[in-house]
Amino acid sequence: MNVLQSADYVVFLIYFVLVTAYGIYIYQHKKKAATSSQEYFLAEGSLTWWAIGASLIASNISAEHFIGMSGSGFALGLAIASYEWMAAATLILVAVFILPVYLKNRIFTMPQFLAKRYNDTVSTIMAIIWLLIYVFVNLTSIIYLGALAISSIAPVSFEFCVMGLSLFSIIVTLGGMKVIGYTDIFQVIVLIIGGLVTTYLSLTLLSEHFGFGKDILKGLSIIADEAPGHLHMIFDKSNPHYAELPGMSVIIGGMLINNLAYWGCNQYIVQRALGADLKTARKGILFAAFLKLMVPVIAVLPGIAMYVMHQNGMFQQEMVDAAGVIKPDQAYPTLMNLLPAGLKGVALAALTAAIVASLAGKANSISTIFSLDIYKKYFNKNASDRKLVITGRWAVIIAMFIAALVAPALKSLDQAYQFIQEYVGFFSPGVLAIFLLGMFWKKTTASAGLAGALLTVPIAAVLKFLPVWTNGAFPDYPFLDRMTICFFAIVFIMMGISLLKPESEQQHTTHIIEVDKSMFKVSSEFIIGSFIISGVLVALYTVFW
Repeated sequence: MNVLQSADYVVFLIYFVLVTAYGIYIYQHKKKAATSSQEYFLAEGSLTWWAIGASLIASNISAEHFIGMSGSGFALGLAIASYEWMAAATLILVAVFILPVYLKNRIFTMPQFLAKRYNDTVSTIMAIIWLLIYVFVNLTSIIYLGALAISSIAPVSFEFCVMGLSLFSIIVTLGGMKVIGYTDIFQVIVLIIGGLVTTYLSLTLLSEHFGFGKDILKGLSIIADEAPGHLHMIFDKSNPHYAELPGMSVIIGGMLINNLAYWGCNQYIVQRALGADLKTARKGILFAAFLKLMVPVIAVLPGIAMYVMHQNGMFQQEMVDAAGVIKPDQAYPTLMNLLPAGLKGVALAALTAAIVASLAGKANSISTIFSLDIYKKYFNKNASDRKLVITGRWAVIIAMFIAALVAPALKSLDQAYQFIQEYVGFFSPGVLAIFLLGMFWKKTTASAGLAGALLTVPIAAVLKFLPVWTNGAFPDYPFLDRMTICFFAIVFIMMGISLLKPESEQQHTTHIIEVDKSMFKVSSEFIIGSFIISGVLVALYTVFW
């Protein structure tokens, strides 16, 4: 039941007070964060490696993981964990090959890179696309899922949760990147502890139901015995969920494209590292990769445990809607409602921490892109630092207000996590193609970059809807495979345009990005950490193939 005890309110109040007080302390500790645009948007030189790593994860993990990924764990099984485990491998690639390019060329925003490498037209088109995605897909889905989850475990309305989460996130975001980065350390600690509490509950409930007492190891073995099909990482074509996670595409195909675009070309992710030196930034990203390995334990495993319990007669009413249809995204809220007093408050604080940290990260990036790449470029070229910070804060407020208004429209979703991945995937292939060719192929022209920016959505849309328009005459590819096809199509188109109409020497010099082999050298400790992560991934995929 969605009832909180006194102990839950006390725990949640302590969390709220600590986050707010710590944020105020960080904000007051360095006053120039209030007026310096570099400090406000990037916390330049202020974030340590552990703050960068924690902030990356806090910005990434949200209600879409606790609620959406647990729901996909219920419906699909452990295979959904590929989004997290392959992200750990991708983070290593980003740290080695992509991040040095940004830092060497003093890149602060992703549109800035596009303006420097291509031209202002490509930059502005992509800036607008990113702003639309961040507001209407990212912010809205996180607010929706967060409000849905909190209203199902606490005696507050969905509408109140939407308002409360939006306001709390605005307060955190207005302090700038430094406040976000350091409060994210606290948020990550809370969300991991709260997540582990819920995982422990799910496994002990499963063990008790089968008569073995509160034995979490027995709970794991029961999952292996009762739902072996839910412990496969790679689906073959006979699997009913192959379209959602198509075989090897989760390792070397669309999943890699999705992750590289997300972790390497995404403002609200990369932004955490852009204010640091290369060594610090790489250590932070490697720390984030280690944390990524843990996410399926707190997000996917509870959903699989709920699937086994539901298959064995438990939670029959809680997991269906009014029409009697099973709703996988109810798995996590149902578990949280079973937590004892106090621990439920911990889990609620963890969920709130994940939601607020992620909203704040995305809102800060909306603020950065709008202020530096739209407002300063087209509305006020001579804007002072103070004016940019004020504009950025207004951008945060307006974006959050719009997202809060749109969020209730998502109530018809089944597996929200899959919805987010598919529709963000309309943009990811083109974004990645534009960035990789811009970094590593000097012949890429501004015209090719413009073509890539304009074609990514139409190509993705044709691949998705052509099977419907042709009544099945055109193959209906899984969306991860569509991302692979779209990526290579855009790469070939961009290469063709660049070769058919090369730039003059003067144009080429204007669009140069500095890249040299020395940028990609890494420290011995980074190599050791990377090997450990890679070894863990090989072991996981070997055991759960």
